Amino acid sequence: MRLGVLDVGSNTVHLLVVDAHRGGHPTAQHDDRWLLRLAEHVGDDDVLSKEGEKALVRAVRKACEQAEKLGCEEVLALVTSAIREARNGMEVLERVRRQTGVSLQVTSGEEEARLTFLAVRRWYGWSAGRLLVLDIGGGSLELASGVDEDPEVALSVPLGAGRMTRRFLPEAATGGRPDLAALTALGDHAADVLQPAVKKLRGAGPPDLVAATSKTFRTLARLTGAAPYSAGLRVPRELSCDGLGQLIGFVSRIESRALAELRGVSPDRAHQVPAGAMVAQAAMQALDLPSVRICPWALREGVILRRLDSLGDA
Repeated sequence: MRLGVLDVGSNTVHLLVVDAHRGGHPTAQHDDRWLLRLAEHVGDDDVLSKEGEKALVRAVRKACEQAEKLGCEEVLALVTSAIREARNGMEVLERVRRQTGVSLQVTSGEEEARLTFLAVRRWYGWSAGRLLVLDIGGGSLELASGVDEDPEVALSVPLGAGRMTRRFLPEAATGGRPDLAALTALGDHAADVLQPAVKKLRGAGPPDLVAATSKTFRTLARLTGAAPYSAGLRVPRELSCDGLGQLIGFVSRIESRALAELRGVSPDRAHQVPAGAMVAQAAMQALDLPSVRICPWALREGVILRRLDSLGDA
């Protein structure tokens, strides 16, 4: 069957279309995204603005039109941190439903971690042993650990690359160079926030394989020498803590508008690279991880896999 996953994140609206059946490889037929930066439309009062709501409606309509053209039999639509943290988030989703016919399902941070973990487990298989999975999004950092397809520990902490950029590095968001003192403060903040999560993850036992997913980790790996996306999904990619440290020394000294010109960096996300790098470094150091493997599957693939499993159960 042809399935679509519509993922409304803090930065983008992402449509992934696959041909899949239970027990088969979910083959991607279409992958499209629209820049939304929904989190930037949430004010200090934690209310999503009318402008943000209108932009969300337009993006959902465009994605659904695309899914219909591509012949999707079903579209699984979800929203993550930007909406679930807005005080008027549920009201906005109801208005979006009335205007577009799409019921966007709010996914909790823990559920994000579980779905991403499922995707990573299926990618690497049982031979990977105990998995530890890290995923930096726009609004939050998800972490999960376990030996089964459902992790024993699944956590979400408010350390997304977009969130940390807005809070600590506003000059980077406008194309400038990040403030070095602010970068240090960001790293200290991330280390403090991670302490309770690290304690729980350590209690689950040492991992046999550590994997990282998401655009942020893929970009960081690319900037430290990993193969480009064009080389294929199955090409091994890693991000080392040493390489990450060198990268931070580089990105902290150039303007984000210049960073956007580098290969492997999306222009719309270049300003988030310094913050994402600091969060990745804080997590890897706190968990004593010399390196992580980059997994091409993440939340959207997890949503698809769980849906296919449910069809089999039915």
